[in-house]
Amino acid sequence: MSPTPLPRSMWEFHPDEWPDGDCVAAGADLDPSTVVEAYRCGAFPMPHDDRLYWWSPTERGVLEPSALRVSRSLRQSVRRYEVTVDTAFAEVVDACADPSRPGAWIDQGVRDAYVRLHELGWAHSVETRDGDGALVGGLYGLSVGRLFAGESMFHRARDASKVALVALVDLVGPDALVDVQWSTPHLESLGVVTWPRERYLDALPALVDAPGPAWESLRGPISRGRGTP
Repeated sequence: MSPTPLPRSMWEFHPDEWPDGDCVAAGADLDPSTVVEAYRCGAFPMPHDDRLYWWSPTERGVLEPSALRVSRSLRQSVRRYEVTVDTAFAEVVDACADPSRPGAWIDQGVRDAYVRLHELGWAHSVETRDGDGALVGGLYGLSVGRLFAGESMFHRARDASKVALVALVDLVGPDALVDVQWSTPHLESLGVVTWPRERYLDALPALVDAPGPAWESLRGPISRGRGTP
């Protein structure tokens, strides 16, 4: 089953009119059709001071699956944890939204919007669980064709979020692109690089219009060690 088709958004995004800064627009709404259209055009929502803004970094953090770096210690962690897909989407978002986390930005509106996108088959989570099945890490994001736009990740145990990323790369396949919005030294250690906005926008049409992963067939546990080089 493919994601639920969405009506045309009442809002339009025009990358050729965007300013040079990372923030490219303000306002609009978090309706599913608006959010998906934004990603197709290279933007994503992030609120600030109770107002909704749309962002398209001039230097975009991306991970090409073939560039993923997995250290020896991370390989061991991959074998130690169990990974599940789409079994605890709301829990993952809530963990990422924890207000005690530095830089927390996910408010109730964003939370509800992505839970709705998950229900419609557009948003997905990869969860990391310990030996008792407890949720100890994970990530979530939007899947549009061969683009996986990562929104946030969290961990409660060593390497738990990294293990989720390793599994995600395996799930989306070698022809996909994982968008991480902004790069960080932590992400760079895993193989993330930055692309100029123009390069990212040029790559989008071929990605978002291509067939994506069959997420409905991936739901549930996947074997330990999957994705380990």
